[in-house]
Amino acid sequence: MKRVDGKVVLVTGAASGLGRADALLLAREGAHIVVSDINEEAGRQVALECGGVFVRHDVTSEADWRRVVAVAVERYGRLDVLVNNAGIVIPANIETTTLEQYRLLNAIHAEGTFLGCQAALGAMKERGGAIINIASITALRGSPQVLAYAAAKGAIRSLSQSVAAHCIDKGYPVRCNAIFPGVMATPLVIAVVGENYPGAGQPDDVANMVLFLASDESRFVNGAEFVVDNGASMRL
Repeated sequence: MKRVDGKVVLVTGAASGLGRADALLLAREGAHIVVSDINEEAGRQVALECGGVFVRHDVTSEADWRRVVAVAVERYGRLDVLVNNAGIVIPANIETTTLEQYRLLNAIHAEGTFLGCQAALGAMKERGGAIINIASITALRGSPQVLAYAAAKGAIRSLSQSVAAHCIDKGYPVRCNAIFPGVMATPLVIAVVGENYPGAGQPDDVANMVLFLASDESRFVNGAEFVVDNGASMRL
């Protein structure tokens, strides 16, 4: 069964890690994929693997967001799903984080997700769609060694609920939900915690949740939070 057959899905930060896993799984389940990333070489390879289209995309740029959404609509006629996944991590605590680093992390995660929700909503509000924002368990319990990252992911948490509430109030057939991954074995995370981190999940563990939220199986799920960490945050 193709669980997202024919849906048009934009995945940001899809050149590697969680985004790549999302794009490949959604493609296997029948979706048309728009792969966006600043890494052109790897992004084009992922687009080739999933039979989709690649667009270079700086998620901090409002103009880039308009362009990328326009590519999806022009190529496939509409946009059904947005996966706001793009991100970076800079290990630093409250004493060592610079203002430049703090602003960069918030620009990519918090502002990038805001711009994505805004751009996608414009394309979805008439015919419907799903926005899936990738947050982090650091938004739920804090994480002193990645302070700016945790703060930005916390912003995504409240943003997601506010977007969902707005769509309900306006009667838009658009759902907005957030996923909170724990430590996952992606190049980004491994660079911070090391290759031998105990109990790390796999990118497909998050991709399977993305698939559910992108599919019509979750048509009555809106403004919800999904923790994917094998209970790690519960035990802390």
